[in-house]
Amino acid sequence: MKTPTLTVRVVRKTAEATDIATFELVDAQGDALPPFSAGAHIDVHLPNGLVRQYSLCNDSAETHRYLIGVLRDPASRGGSLAMHDLVNEGDILQISAPKNHFPLAHEARRSLLLAGGIGITPILCMAERLAISGAEFDLHYCTRSPARTAFRNRIRGSAFTSRVHFHFDDGDAAQKLDIAATLDKVEDGTHLYVCGPKGFMNAVLDTARAAGWPEAQLHYEFFAADVGPSDSDESFEVKLASSGRVIKVEKDKTIITALAAAGVEIPFSCEQGVCGTCLTRVLEGVPDHKDNYLTPEEQAANDQLLPCCSRAKSPMLVLDL
Repeated sequence: MKTPTLTVRVVRKTAEATDIATFELVDAQGDALPPFSAGAHIDVHLPNGLVRQYSLCNDSAETHRYLIGVLRDPASRGGSLAMHDLVNEGDILQISAPKNHFPLAHEARRSLLLAGGIGITPILCMAERLAISGAEFDLHYCTRSPARTAFRNRIRGSAFTSRVHFHFDDGDAAQKLDIAATLDKVEDGTHLYVCGPKGFMNAVLDTARAAGWPEAQLHYEFFAADVGPSDSDESFEVKLASSGRVIKVEKDKTIITALAAAGVEIPFSCEQGVCGTCLTRVLEGVPDHKDNYLTPEEQAANDQLLPCCSRAKSPMLVLDL
């Protein structure tokens, strides 16, 4: 089941850096767009039929436009290539209302923002909001090279430019980000935010957890995951708590596709276990978590799962459906 969409027009497409473009979207009828907060994203329905999530990177106080940044990734599954090659100024697109699974913790005394590549999009919005509110923060922005650094001029012209540290892979060793040194001090009230390629995010989160950072102070959002079939996948059954109906999930099918084939639809979007749209309560059974949305503690509780990608370790799951 798809969620309702908004109709927007692409009024500006801009090359921000090598292989990175921004798209400015406005309501097709000229109306105000739904409000959003720093860290929010929208689902974009692409011309080739795919749906992809992109973070909003304009001022969250704006209601007349949304701005998203997209990396052209030849290794992608078709989303970024569609945005770069098929979407142009003047085009009409369908998008979701903003969703925020990556919000700022406003009780934080200090925020540490780490961005890798295109992961700067939600992080930049956060930095601007924190600066406006007078909050204490530092931003580390890691990219392959200056030419591949989106929003560099915007950051340099900002009031918080002194709080931003650029790190380039092709630069000298002294300016590269030392993740361990950056995260070695765990301070009460300091919250860590990270977004970027999966390897970068895993390195940051693994280092933070090893250094003793409490999970409540770690904030992150993945936008892609490896959730393809595994040789260890087996068939299992799901039971709908409301009706007692039992539906078999074959080894090569997801819970969502098995439910849909049986006439049971639930909202979904990314189908990669990263956006949280299809989050479902588990009443009985043991899930086999394959998502990048739930925290390790949430996964260990085994009382919810992402049915777009996760499976079962037990013969049956009873779902709150």
